[in-house]
Amino acid sequence: MSDFDLDLRTVEEHIEEEFELEGSIVLGVLDGETSDEKWLEAIAGGNVLILYVDGEVNELAGGFARDVKESGGNLVHFRGFLIVTPPGIDVDTSRL
Repeated sequence: MSDFDLDLRTVEEHIEEEFELEGSIVLGVLDGETSDEKWLEAIAGGNVLILYVDGEVNELAGGFARDVKESGGNLVHFRGFLIVTPPGIDVDTSRL
């Protein structure tokens, strides 16, 4: 057997440091009634948005999409929903 030394306490400390995420998954409707500023505030707070799109997605998300992308966030339109993530949270679309 090899002399592999694994200090689990040290690993746990690093895991806690690496994965300190704040925020929630926010469900909502993207229909023009909620202001772009409110969606941007939610993203800035570390939240992931899953929004049912009630209308034309490009028109409804146009007021905040560029800001999200420029800050490093992601937007994915999938089956009538818009998924918006803050910087640091990626959406894996490789299985679509």
